[in-house]
Amino acid sequence: MESYITHSNFFEGNEPEKLAETYGTPLYVYNERILRERMHEVSQVITKYPYTANYSVKANTNIHILKLALEEGLNCDAMSPGEVTLLLKAGFPKERIFFVPNNVAETELAFAIEQGIMTSLDSLAQLELYGETHRSLSDAGKAAAGSERCAVRINPGVGAGHCDKVVTAGKKTKFGIQEADIPEIFKLADKYNLRIAGINQHIGSLFMDPQPYLDAVTNLLRIAEQFKNLEFIDFGGGYGIPYHKLDDEKPFPMESFKQRLEPILDDFVAKYGSAPLFKSEPGRFCVAEGSVILGRFHAVKQNSGVTYCGTDIGMNVLVRPSMYDSWHDIEVLRGGVPCNRAAGLTEQTVTGNICESGDILAKARMLPAIQRGDLACVLDTGAYGYSMCSPYNSRPRPAEVLIRKDGSVQVIRRRETLDDILALM
Repeated sequence: MESYITHSNFFEGNEPEKLAETYGTPLYVYNERILRERMHEVSQVITKYPYTANYSVKANTNIHILKLALEEGLNCDAMSPGEVTLLLKAGFPKERIFFVPNNVAETELAFAIEQGIMTSLDSLAQLELYGETHRSLSDAGKAAAGSERCAVRINPGVGAGHCDKVVTAGKKTKFGIQEADIPEIFKLADKYNLRIAGINQHIGSLFMDPQPYLDAVTNLLRIAEQFKNLEFIDFGGGYGIPYHKLDDEKPFPMESFKQRLEPILDDFVAKYGSAPLFKSEPGRFCVAEGSVILGRFHAVKQNSGVTYCGTDIGMNVLVRPSMYDSWHDIEVLRGGVPCNRAAGLTEQTVTGNICESGDILAKARMLPAIQRGDLACVLDTGAYGYSMCSPYNSRPRPAEVLIRKDGSVQVIRRRETLDDILALM
């Protein structure tokens, strides 16, 4: 593909150079149309049985993005009281929020119990702490009605993902309760008068082959047969997106995945005798492709035969390449239009402006010859982009703008200032 932003009409008629001049760089730019399309797609994964897609909020917590998810009919997963609070602020009713923490203090579980937020417990120790906390709050008349209902996270024994750091199930992970410990779940539930309303899992993130996910679904449904009268079964998320767009990488095969998933569900429902609510937990799939980062190239130099092209997109703005060695396509814009890749590419390393040797956005990447003043357009930054930003090197976090379907531009988060950073000290 010569240019994804041109092919997708990402900027909806807006000029990237004008956006950069108006709002400054680095700048997160979101496209409402693309975000809604992806959210709608995951809402249709299962149509034969009761189903909801729970957007995994940690991928992108901007309240304006959360409101889009609400409008598209998604429920949400939250990993902290802070994320729960953001969802409530965005307008989500409590019954559409699923609290899925791990290794949290009694105060966080108490928050969920008092709020009446369905909570998944990640270990036997956390289940016991939930039971103790619920009993104490019930005795004090502070537990919300129905808060004796909870869920447990199962480790299915298999994981998948683009690197070890995002594999969240299997033998070497901190997440979930092993199948062998299920009898202890029932003992703790009886001890504290809890009702196990649901089970959930998450095997990892960014897989393009659906088979490991389908295998994990099959396994979780087998495990589910040990639980009576489940209200819901949550299969997790992790569906990948094509980060190598300029090399024409194919997207996750959603339609064939759905066709292969349905008979697995059919078999389970026939055995179980009823169809509980099925859930998935997509995060990246919903938002990654709906954002790009615009940054400016400020320096080009040669060091020991390597061409370094320095931008204002440091690891404080996008940490994924440094943290996970993740790939993000980069389009070079000159005069507001993508440089012609067919005219020739040269090997260059794109770096940020942070005082770290690992502050590398793209290493030895084949790109059009970059000049100082060019714009960098980094693709697929909507997931784990701004949500993992930091003020490292005391650099304020960037602004975020949303391009609406009619082409209008809305600031959905102003640029942080040094005064904002100093206000916390």
